[in-house]
Amino acid sequence: MSKRELDEHVSYLVARLERRYRSESVDLEARALRLSKRFALPKASSVVWADQRSQWGSCTPTTGEIRISNRLAAYPPWILDYVLVHELAHLVEANHSPAFNALVAKYPLAERARGFLMAISFGDTGVAEDVDGEAPEPNGELEWDEPEAVQELQVPDQIPEGGDNTDTPLTLF
Repeated sequence: MSKRELDEHVSYLVARLERRYRSESVDLEARALRLSKRFALPKASSVVWADQRSQWGSCTPTTGEIRISNRLAAYPPWILDYVLVHELAHLVEANHSPAFNALVAKYPLAERARGFLMAISFGDTGVAEDVDGEAPEPNGELEWDEPEAVQELQVPDQIPEGGDNTDTPLTLF
């Protein structure tokens, strides 16, 4: 084993121990129970930290067991709460149906937390994955209905002589 490989392995093990230490200070069962009451979701039969590297959390709806990646211990608490709400919602809806999404959307920071996790996943793997390890848009394009108030951007065909200052306004909204 080269020195570089040894250094990488030691760094990996140290990070793993730090995650385990941080995660031990959080009572997942109590946190999940509080969230299940607040958002009218079922109580999990067990909620445990797991050394998951490819998922932020997982749920077995038939048994009510939830596993949370100990990587989440390094992030703000509202990120952990989002993943817990996401997994608790699987106790009602096993798939990612519109009904499931409506349950998760009750968490007020759901979209921010999802974006945070996608950014972390992108930094780790080069793919912006959501909580379940799936890329949300296969073609990478956003699908949205353009609001009626948005007007077409007016840009002059050519930059006038003498510089880029122009009297033609750029209308965005």
